Amino acid sequence: MNTLVTGVAGFIGSTLADRLLADGADVVGIDSFTDYYPRAVKERNLGGLLGHRRFRFVESRIQDVDLAALLHDRTHVFHLAAQAGVRKSWGRDFSIYTANNIEATQVLLEAARGMPSLERLVYSSSSSVYGDAVPMPMREDALPQPVSPYGVSKLAAEQLCYLYFANFGVPTVSLRYFTVYGPRQRPDMGFHKFLRATLREEPIVVYGDGEQTRDFTFVSDAVNANLLAAARGVPGRVYNIGGGSRVSLNEALGVIERVAGRKPRITVEAAQKGDMRHTYADTSLARADLGFVPTVGLDEGLAAEYHWLAGIS
Repeated sequence: MNTLVTGVAGFIGSTLADRLLADGADVVGIDSFTDYYPRAVKERNLGGLLGHRRFRFVESRIQDVDLAALLHDRTHVFHLAAQAGVRKSWGRDFSIYTANNIEATQVLLEAARGMPSLERLVYSSSSSVYGDAVPMPMREDALPQPVSPYGVSKLAAEQLCYLYFANFGVPTVSLRYFTVYGPRQRPDMGFHKFLRATLREEPIVVYGDGEQTRDFTFVSDAVNANLLAAARGVPGRVYNIGGGSRVSLNEALGVIERVAGRKPRITVEAAQKGDMRHTYADTSLARADLGFVPTVGLDEGLAAEYHWLAGIS
């Protein structure tokens, strides 16, 4: 397998690249080191990749690189590059999301047209496309109504993937992740902030009443989903990827207390605009087509992230 991983210095991208190399794949990784969080964090993520004989790193935006040269011998593309963050996507910053999430995806898909070696292009989408108006558990055939500009940008890119499949035969498969966590999680994400604060005995900020729920997915399960989609995903389809650990934020804080052996210090602030109230994935289509079954529960996954954070603190 000859692969291109976009966003390779990120949380999921670097973990996926590690797994691909362990499985014997050749990996070209591209990342532009956007300033959403510190470059040093991303460079640490790349530490185990750089110098590997089957890994080549390209520092560039997707829009600025010679994609024809990168793609000419690639059998699989894993497109994880994106501007993350629901709360930052409002206002003037939305232009960053249109450039990094929509425009970059269109440029990549355009370059993928007519590449004879390409077997699958796996796009990393998000449960943020659903919004708050769909029934639970969320199914792929529900009408998406995102409640944040970030969700709009991810849905637009997902639709571009289908457009290029339907019109040009680009073999795209989209994965809607539900709250991925684990070692290397971005520093702006909830579990990273909560675990780090608990380690340091600092206060945790909870937005709202804490009864909002998420379907938490451990990073190794998200990586497995990518590999299964690359091998068995039906081109043109979208799959929910959830971990089966749907709990409230308050329940998750209880797990953190058990993992850390100390009670988190909690302060409460108002709910934030664009934050979804609940997420819960129906993964029956991913199970049927891909054979996807999550294997890491929330207690085990949070313990793994806690010990990773303790090791780098």
